[in-house]
Amino acid sequence: MKLKRHGAVLAMVAVGALALAACGSNPTPSGGGGGGASTGPAACGGKQNLTAEGSSAQKNAIDVFVQAYQAKCPGYNVAYNPTGSGAGVKQFNAGLVDFGGSDSALNAANGEVAAAQQRCKGNPAWDLPMVFGPVALGYNVPGVTDLVLNADTTAKIFSGGIKTWNDPAIAALNSGKQLPAQPINVIYRSDQSGTTDNFQQYLTAASKGAWTKGAGKTFNGGVGTGSQGSAGVAQAISSAPGTIGYIELSFAQDNKLSMAQLDSGSGPVALTADTVGKAISGAKIVGEGNDLRLDLKSVYSANTPGAYPLMLATYELVCSKGYDPPVAQAVKNFLTIAATDGQSQLGAAGYAPLPAEFQQKLLTAIQAIGSSA
Repeated sequence: MKLKRHGAVLAMVAVGALALAACGSNPTPSGGGGGGASTGPAACGGKQNLTAEGSSAQKNAIDVFVQAYQAKCPGYNVAYNPTGSGAGVKQFNAGLVDFGGSDSALNAANGEVAAAQQRCKGNPAWDLPMVFGPVALGYNVPGVTDLVLNADTTAKIFSGGIKTWNDPAIAALNSGKQLPAQPINVIYRSDQSGTTDNFQQYLTAASKGAWTKGAGKTFNGGVGTGSQGSAGVAQAISSAPGTIGYIELSFAQDNKLSMAQLDSGSGPVALTADTVGKAISGAKIVGEGNDLRLDLKSVYSANTPGAYPLMLATYELVCSKGYDPPVAQAVKNFLTIAATDGQSQLGAAGYAPLPAEFQQKLLTAIQAIGSSA
């Protein structure tokens, strides 16, 4: 996969310093510098062909990471199947892949944490947030540019309370724009998806009670048309006027979708590297030790001027211990390269590179992955 270089690369690479400049300099793993810089001679070895499955939201990021991995370790590969976060958790917990990909951390309430511990031979599994992915509200309304929405109107659109594009609530946020009396067709993920979970968590936290459907990997809005995977949602929006859906930035960019601005109370904010960086700075780690599970609710509900709050953290699900030694070695090597060299190309793929604080914590956790039971 060849990635195009353009101005977005420099803008997105700046996110780490922009979001958490106060955290000091980037970490320096053995052999080189962090923050997406070269790590020097890479550690290679272990299982040559790792397998992984899960979040389609991180598919393009994994492509970037694999490219960096193969550049450092010729002959080594990761085969990633982007079947959705729900499938990723199930396949990882069943021991059918070496690591999983999910846009939501493992959920203790529905048994995922316990199942993962059993898969890891009695050891805890860790949620490692490898990529921050902005989520766009992609829409297809001919003649309407720079559409503005807030969490309240978005919640009502995705639960059927607002049915046409010229609804007074939308018009009030878009003074001077000619909005058609066209029905709104919501496009949602038909498969279980961490993107759906994060989107519904955002609506729950930010809509001031307008969203009453709860969260979870299954879309609960009760309206619209389902499409499989991020690519399916993007294609459905692109091909049908009157549609709107939640979609990761990389897929919105690939399909040249219009993206709504969000108003959290301090004015409309477009989705840019700058505005996502301001939101990332509010993310809190709530997991224990090397389990780096995040709580993004404070990000979603905050009225931070100039911040675009709708985003997700993409996790790699790994065993803390319990891998066979060749698997443990290769997983550590791949994730180390992904967390360092692999970050430099993420902007071109529509993601926000790791802020320095998260990068340091990730590298510490990755190095602690073991093979003993």
